[in-house]
Amino acid sequence: MEDRQFIMERIPHRPPFLWIDRVKAISEDRILAEKYVSTDLDLFQGHYPEQPILPGVLVCEALFQTGALLISEIINRDDNSEGASVPEGIPVLTRIQGAKFKRGIYPGDNLELEVKLSEKMGPAWFMKGIARVKGNTSVKVEFACTLKT
Repeated sequence: MEDRQFIMERIPHRPPFLWIDRVKAISEDRILAEKYVSTDLDLFQGHYPEQPILPGVLVCEALFQTGALLISEIINRDDNSEGASVPEGIPVLTRIQGAKFKRGIYPGDNLELEVKLSEKMGPAWFMKGIARVKGNTSVKVEFACTLKT
């Protein structure tokens, strides 16, 4: 399991806008990560303070950051292979499609983040993400990134 330092070495996001705490597993085309939803996040003071819920857009952001981390690992792997020519840059979100919000995520929840690479076409990386709490799907989204130099 990889920690926050591992993450911060690979993507440009930083607290308070880093939405991944640890990486559980990475394979050729898939990554599993986690984010603990702290009960003392400032945003809960204004987002339904009597019944706090993590905004869906931030759950999507956690998935997008997880996807960026997967891209970083794929690029690093390819860069280390013999004769590889890998483009420079950071992954930037270029498309969000089919976001579905199925269950809420609340203070104290442990968010499980899974992103799979569906396809790479030229500079575009197409991915599918699922956020779960206790094995139950909370958010599903398809998205794409390209590398910005």
